[in-house]
Amino acid sequence: MLGGREFLMLSTHGGIRAADGTPIALGYHTGHWEVGLLMEAAARVFKTNGAVPFAAACTDPCDGRSQGTTAMFDSLPFRNDAATIFRRLIRSLPTRRGVLGVATCDKGLPAMMMALAANRDLPCVLVPGGVTLLPVDGEDAARVQTIGARFAHGDITLEHAADVGCRACASPGGGCQFLGTAATAQVVGEALGMSLGHTALAPSGHAIWLDMARRSAHALMALDARGMTMADLLTDASVHNALAVHAAFGGSMNLILHLPAIAHAAGLRRPTSEDWARVSRKVPRLVDALPNGPRHFATVQVFLAGGVPEVMLHLRRIGVLDTRVLTAEGITLDEQLNAWESSERRAKLRHQLRQHDGVDADDVIMSPETAVARGLTPTVCFPKGNLAPDGSVIKSTAIDRSVLDAGGVYRLKGPAQVFLTEPSAIAAIKANRIQAGDVLVLICRGPMGAGMEETYQLTGALRYLPFGQQVAVVTDARFSGVSTGACIGHVSPEALAGGPIGRLRDGDLIEIVVDTRTLEGSLNFIGEAGVEAGAEEGSRILERRGPRPDLAADAALPDDTRIWAALQDVSGGAWGGAVYDADAILRVIAAGKAAMGSDPKGQS
Repeated sequence: MLGGREFLMLSTHGGIRAADGTPIALGYHTGHWEVGLLMEAAARVFKTNGAVPFAAACTDPCDGRSQGTTAMFDSLPFRNDAATIFRRLIRSLPTRRGVLGVATCDKGLPAMMMALAANRDLPCVLVPGGVTLLPVDGEDAARVQTIGARFAHGDITLEHAADVGCRACASPGGGCQFLGTAATAQVVGEALGMSLGHTALAPSGHAIWLDMARRSAHALMALDARGMTMADLLTDASVHNALAVHAAFGGSMNLILHLPAIAHAAGLRRPTSEDWARVSRKVPRLVDALPNGPRHFATVQVFLAGGVPEVMLHLRRIGVLDTRVLTAEGITLDEQLNAWESSERRAKLRHQLRQHDGVDADDVIMSPETAVARGLTPTVCFPKGNLAPDGSVIKSTAIDRSVLDAGGVYRLKGPAQVFLTEPSAIAAIKANRIQAGDVLVLICRGPMGAGMEETYQLTGALRYLPFGQQVAVVTDARFSGVSTGACIGHVSPEALAGGPIGRLRDGDLIEIVVDTRTLEGSLNFIGEAGVEAGAEEGSRILERRGPRPDLAADAALPDDTRIWAALQDVSGGAWGGAVYDADAILRVIAAGKAAMGSDPKGQS
């Protein structure tokens, strides 16, 4: 064994389990609990084949625990930290022949993808962590996070809240049951060619899940034997394919942050908002999954229906994929899809979905013709206007159909209710100070103000309240992948960067228009004191106004997050993936030092 090829296995494993599987110490979230089993399965393959496996791990925080707390200030910045750790671990084993990355959940999985992408001269294979199964009797992991708001409004009892809170997850591992950030990142990883075909969204704990790890270990050794590296797999064409698959799935908006970061790590062109918009207009949504609907199938049911390769078969037929790209299997995407289409695995799993769940696979993953006939619309819209001159983003598929007109257009003119913290906005919802027709504006929560926190507490609370679909949310923060409703995030520039959103006052009249079919949208301030003046005059009013005097970063914002915000700002900001561009950062530092002279405090 001492002379065997050495392979490094990295994971996001968390928690400690006894030999019989009982917990000794909890991980931050259920997603990482069983990742160790995938590592063990892969390691045994390496050893059986005379190779020497090494293993290391870096877990990540749980956004479900962080929501609505100051822990969210560390959520997005942690992704960059974890990617750095993974890259350092790879470099610290100079004799490794390749890297197997086993990862799951919201930040650990994108971080692993960034780290693997950066090692362009090594063969690497990504093993996604799979997904948690739905409870037999209980609520899914998205809905259960709203029990606080529902209890405060008297919609559920304390006993019901306690009961469903204890029975939300049916398997101790894997990403969520909905197509949030973690599940979407698995989909994107496979679409990029970093994972084997039909591995995203595998059911945690099942034999097919463990087999995924074993096959991935074999694939990594085969890539090494053939001299194939990440540079062969990750190309501009594979990034385009990922954009197309994201649109077809109706995936989480957080991948607008993560996919550019992965491309940057690979030394490729980062997709822009224009690229996202172009692809989203061209590629139809084909997948019916939580939280988009209309029937809201679970992620494991999407897997049984065929997952990523099934979607890609449809996209290949309409000519929106580059199937010449190479994949982790060492073959072209075209060859991979041909094998999938005629495979026994495909037929068996589609039959199992019908037999056990009574679900037709073609109702979960539809052909483009069926999707159009059933009213499925494209995914992501990028509204601009005098409140978002540099852009914003909304998942148009998440807007409740009841508030769309006959042409599929969402329109709202409503008064602004402005908040500087998520807890204050949540308190207003619980106290019934938010009414139907209001525009809830949350500012100072972008990178400079709060680390660009997720605001699922807001969107989740509104989703399950009777009037919630009649309220819009506008913020310079971001949203959880499971968020629904008229939720406009990533508003740029952010309030603390001088963005006009930081000039809004309570009662200002805001107009939102989102065409869910053409993906055209606008976000404008159109009047004050109850008087509508139009977008053009609204722009002049905003120019005359000064920023709100209460604009400030959160007092609890950690210094390391402040540093992250500054570094990602000069590296292209959130629209550039919130990455560290070393060349750009060093240029800014050099210019700053030159401007200040020799005194670091800027004193002559």
